Amino acid sequence: MLTRPIPRTAELLPVIGLGTWQAFDVGASGSARAPLREVVRTLAAHGGRVVDSSPMYGRAESVVGDLVAEQADLPPLFYATKVWTSGRAEGIRQMEASFARMRVERMDLLQIHNLLDWRTHTATLQDWKAAGRVRYIGVTHYHAGAHADLERAIRTGEYDFVQVNFSVGEPEAAERVLPAAIETRTAVLANRPLGQGALFRGVRGKPLPSWAAEFDCASWSQFFLKWILGHPAVTCVIPGTGDPAHMADDLAAGTGRLPDEPMRRRMAEYLRAL
Repeated sequence: MLTRPIPRTAELLPVIGLGTWQAFDVGASGSARAPLREVVRTLAAHGGRVVDSSPMYGRAESVVGDLVAEQADLPPLFYATKVWTSGRAEGIRQMEASFARMRVERMDLLQIHNLLDWRTHTATLQDWKAAGRVRYIGVTHYHAGAHADLERAIRTGEYDFVQVNFSVGEPEAAERVLPAAIETRTAVLANRPLGQGALFRGVRGKPLPSWAAEFDCASWSQFFLKWILGHPAVTCVIPGTGDPAHMADDLAAGTGRLPDEPMRRRMAEYLRAL
């Protein structure tokens, strides 16, 4: 697995992680959790570390905490979650609950979800970072309409990470958020990398172009993920899945060669022509 440094510390992160929205919002039954257990094992076995969740994702935080606790032989993971509420006291209550659900004493990354009451939570997160309760802090959004606000937030220099929607189907972050991340030495997590399935619908029944082999691409999932990783600002991509086979396919995008900028343009043009 390829790795990239978190700009402000040089700590290396594997370039493919795991998002838990929807797929990990399941009950306690063995049949519901068995494939998710294998997803986590597959992530770790292939060198992945980043697991991203949120209290907005229903039971996902608890499921992650339970599944990792059941597998004591897993290597250390990089836990990321979010605060998604208004008010200082409510934010603290919610973050404490996330720690308990994910079964951690120190969170690797705590992010302000969708910039909700971000100025209030920033003060709390800075205090918790200084106290060693969190290692990194960040801000997130999932919609291009918020990119100006996201850029404004990261240009304050207060955040170690920004999480933003970025894919060949939603490339707008490259206009202002990613350049700002480079300038402020802010790590980037790319969410919605597969367009919630929309990118696959656009290529259904179509073969990969033969020239995809030039950047070690063997599937459409890898095609989409490698396009994202071809941008130098991106630290880690976090596709969400509940299928171990899909997880393995996604992780393969983090190996081998990556497309350069001319190839990324060719990839985007090819998809537009389909």
